[in-house]
Amino acid sequence: MSAAFDYAPLFKPGLPAPAAKWTGLAKYNFVGGNNDAEQVPVDGLIAASQTVLKREGHTLATYGLAHGPQGYRPLRDFLAKKLKRDAGIACAAEDILVTSGSLQALDLVNGVFLARGDTAIIEQECYQGSNRLMRLGVNTIGIPLDGDGMRMDVLSNVLDDLKQRGVRAKYIYTIPTVQNPTGSIMPEARRAEMLKLAEAHGVPIFEDDCYADLIWGGRRPPALYAMSRNGGVVHVGSFSKSIAPALRIGYIVAGWDILSRALSIKSDGGSGALEQMVLAEYCIPHFATHVSDLTRGLRVKLDTLMEALNEQFGTAAEFEEPKGGIFLWVKLPDNVDTLKLYQSALKAGVAINPGPEWSVDKAYSKCRLRLCFASPTIDEIREGIAVLAEVCRNEFGVPTRSANVTRAAGRS
Repeated sequence: MSAAFDYAPLFKPGLPAPAAKWTGLAKYNFVGGNNDAEQVPVDGLIAASQTVLKREGHTLATYGLAHGPQGYRPLRDFLAKKLKRDAGIACAAEDILVTSGSLQALDLVNGVFLARGDTAIIEQECYQGSNRLMRLGVNTIGIPLDGDGMRMDVLSNVLDDLKQRGVRAKYIYTIPTVQNPTGSIMPEARRAEMLKLAEAHGVPIFEDDCYADLIWGGRRPPALYAMSRNGGVVHVGSFSKSIAPALRIGYIVAGWDILSRALSIKSDGGSGALEQMVLAEYCIPHFATHVSDLTRGLRVKLDTLMEALNEQFGTAAEFEEPKGGIFLWVKLPDNVDTLKLYQSALKAGVAINPGPEWSVDKAYSKCRLRLCFASPTIDEIREGIAVLAEVCRNEFGVPTRSANVTRAAGRS
């Protein structure tokens, strides 16, 4: 038998580390942006699939369904109405580009704006996809967060410092509505302050609204895009959290000056057409009702997670109740290294997201972790947190639950 061909010398320099082979989900899976399997509207999607395919299935013979490269027109029409109703965004279908999930939206915006050596301002803790900036050779400046999102005093100082050094940041990236991982919502007054700072320094804002549909109270401040006076905001969103992540449908809202550039580098022949057709057919009559039901179910799971943490960790686990979404950002005692905890917990069947994967400040995030409560069942949440607590006690000496804990469930 001849030796296997050696491809290694042919790989281009600078590739990321090779991916690990898939070995299945952990028994207690608190990672990723997965949603509640029981709340995927399967019957509604089946009915929508049959209806739209019978009516328009032959259009699959044409790239873009003959609706053009920006995406299926009925879906973009639905989005324009939804964004106006929910986020205050006044846009037309022509202002929307459908993408293969919000990750492609991030990549396209980055591809339009960023070159090696550029500077981008991001939230200190933010969506892992923004870590792609480091692979692009971009200088990132992380702005710390408080309970209302990105701190404007620090942002102002950073913008002033960059101006003095003759550096113009390419954008300010923020998740203002249900921030990931903290779950905060930026108040309208702070949004206005951010827009004022960005306009004064000539820096656009990159607004990621991926989780904005999942708010417990259902009401949200207007999007930064809606509040902007000069069009200096690029807005992205997704159906991954509101319907199903595996559908891989996201979108960009921007002027033609931006979308025309994004289209020039979107070389995939169009995002999944069947998914767009089915989503439009389902969402037009059912989206609002579905999201209301979904958020009620997610809220029950969040309450279960917070109760389990209080029961198993007591004051050793600190967290603020998120205002929506599918994640809880948790601080453990300072001696806990969550990168090491990740390995030990996974051996015990519990998958977690270590804090340093979600922060540009590795020291601050060393003892923090992100838990996705949407995917596991109620029983799996309780059982998984009990196993995680046992690992923390054995590996890091985290004490058993304090006997005098009096805080309300979910508060710290």
